[in-house]
Order: sequence, then C-alpha cells, then structure tokens
Amino acid sequence: MIDPGTFPGRGRVAVLKTRPETVLEDYAQLMELAGFREALPPDRDTILKINISWDTWYPACSTEPWQLEGVIRALQGAGYQDLIGAHNDTVVVDAYVGEVNNKHKVVVDKYGVQNVHLYEPQYRWVRYEPKQPFLVLDKIFPEGVEIPEIFLDRNIIQLPTVKTHVFTTITGAMKNAFGGLLNKRRHWTHSVIHETLVDLLQIQQDIHSGLFAVMDGTFAGDGPGPRAMRWHEKDILLASADQVAIDAISAKLQGFDPMKLDFIRLADERGLGVGNPDEIEIVGHDIRSEPAWNFVQEDTFPARARS
Repeated sequence: MIDPGTFPGRGRVAVLKTRPETVLEDYAQLMELAGFREALPPDRDTILKINISWDTWYPACSTEPWQLEGVIRALQGAGYQDLIGAHNDTVVVDAYVGEVNNKHKVVVDKYGVQNVHLYEPQYRWVRYEPKQPFLVLDKIFPEGVEIPEIFLDRNIIQLPTVKTHVFTTITGAMKNAFGGLLNKRRHWTHSVIHETLVDLLQIQQDIHSGLFAVMDGTFAGDGPGPRAMRWHEKDILLASADQVAIDAISAKLQGFDPMKLDFIRLADERGLGVGNPDEIEIVGHDIRSEPAWNFVQEDTFPARARS
C-alpha cells in the first residue's frame, strides 16, 4: 500500500528539545514538523503501537505516558478520532500489569481510546503472503507468517524510546514492530534479528494505509537495553514517517554509525527508507549542537546465552 520509494516524509526526521512544562504541546509541534497529516490518511483507523519492555516503569524503557498522551492529543486535535492502542504478548512481562504501571491505561481511558491486546482470542491472526521475497522470515516460519488481522488497511504509529539493545545495538521504530507483527515464537528470529526487522518493515509498508513513528528521548537508555540500562536525561523528541531514518538519527545521537547497524543498512539498500544520515533532512533542533552522548551497547548474561 505504501510505495517505499515515494512515501510522504521519506528521508525527513523532526527533532525537538523539550521540557516537562511543554512536553505535550511539543509533541504536537513535532508531529506537524514531521508531516503526520500527509503520512496518515485521516479516513483510516490509527493504531498506536505501545511498547512495554518491562512491566515496571523505568526511565527510557517503555513508551512514556507523556509520549502516548502527547500523540493522542495531537491526533484528536487534528480530527483523528478512531484511535486504537495496541499491546503485544511477551514471555518476559505481563502487558496488563505493564499498561497500569507505565500509566498507559490511564491515558487511553482518559481520552476514550480503544485498547486491545493482540494476543487475546477475539483478535484473529491471518496468513500474510509477501509481495516481495523475504530475507529470512520464510525460512524461520516455513509454514507461513501470520499477522494481526486488525492491522490490515489501518494506519500505525510506532511509539519507541531512545535506547540501546542487546541484540540490535539500538532499538527504535523498526524494532517496535517486532512484538506486534510476530507472535510468541518471535524469539526464533533472534539469530537473524537484523534481517527480520527489514522483513517486518516490508510487511508494514504493504499492509498499512500509513506509517509514522514518534520516539521519546526525554530519558535515553545506555548499555544493556532494553531493560538493564543506565538512563540519562536528554529532553529530546523525534518523529518521522520514515522508520529507517528516525532509527538512523537516534543511532547517530547515541554515538553509533547508523550504516554499520545491519538492520538500518539493509533497509536502506532495499529502498525501504533512508539510513545514511548525510541524506536525511532534519527539521527542528540542530542535532549538531548536541554534546556527544557516547552510548555503548552491552550484553546481559541471558542475551549472551540466547545469541
């Protein structure tokens, strides 16, 4: 449905500095700068893909409550009324506990947003037939790849945070689709996680009517992410219709070369977005004024055991 070569906002990332007193309004400005109205058809339902990496709140770990609230307020203010908060299942945390402890449930309830847990039996998963060859998913799932039926022909907004990850060095918009598009057997893909994320972006561009990502860096996580991190207050927000580009700028801010991260490089090579920061248009805050973050990716013992 989305032409990867010509979608609105390709290669453009909005970046803003924020503060607690203005963060909700800053999210609305950020999304306008990134062109969310052009990227997300208003006549389609819009899914908000909430990230819960831990069912205990911890800075930079999961979608922040002010991030979710700022995005909902901006969408509803622009006339997007059919919003759906979506949670995936995990073998690590309880999403029902997580949505309470991370203050997601109170936000969606406050604004009357539908809230779904994709793994519950009332939500069907259907077989996906790829339009282009996969890199790895057809080998990992030879019986076929199943995706949530509720995702079809709807907009989606990925809601990651700025942080490192034990398997992918950094995690962002592309990784945020991992839980929603694959079921509990997704851990089968850890040995080929970079290629998996590229396949998932290909699926997203095929099934969704619009794609967008809003990333919170008020706190940013350094070290063995996505849970056992050192957090740093950075007060930065990012948004883009290009998941490759927003992940590339997040990686650059953290101190990594985006094109040395395989999932960004492969997605760029396949034309699914722009991964080379020299080819990305940044609007808003000039990231060249940011002091070096010098984040590092570190492993945990469980990660070493599974890799």
